[in-house]
Amino acid sequence: MNIIRIQDKVLNPERIHRAVDQILQLRQEGLSQQEVAARLNIDRTLISRLESLGEIRKGPRLALVGFPVANTEELTAVAQTEGVDFIFLMSDEERWRFVEEKSGADLVNEFMSLISQAKNYDAVIFIGSNMRIKLMEAILGSQVISWEIGISPIKEDRWVNPEQLRQLIRQLKNIEK
Repeated sequence: MNIIRIQDKVLNPERIHRAVDQILQLRQEGLSQQEVAARLNIDRTLISRLESLGEIRKGPRLALVGFPVANTEELTAVAQTEGVDFIFLMSDEERWRFVEEKSGADLVNEFMSLISQAKNYDAVIFIGSNMRIKLMEAILGSQVISWEIGISPIKEDRWVNPEQLRQLIRQLKNIEK
């Protein structure tokens, strides 16, 4: 056991770390600061201050999904630089490999998993054909920010302007909830 002395107090740092981990876990599960404070019998302002100490950024959680895209690496770099939380971009070749390497059941499960993940984001920038956009809008609703790159079926990669993507991400991050 690692203990430290601060003036006349003896502290257990592991106990503090466990408490902080528990606070963050409960907050991540969706409990409000007040609910966590009441459950753990601590002051709500402690939770607020902990979150402020660890805060990296504010703003909506964003996802970027798109295919068939020619410049996936360039768009991925832009999205990462701008703090996009989830990125799933594929070229036409990668898209076909993704589909062909899976059984029907595995493909459905993978698709459902991706949809489930996408629902965790405030906005999903979806780059694709008109038909795929309609499908994503039907599934995710108003979360989808559509970027049409052609009429279905698209049979070759399409180049997407990285600066336009950067501007779109920045606009979405400035939207107040």
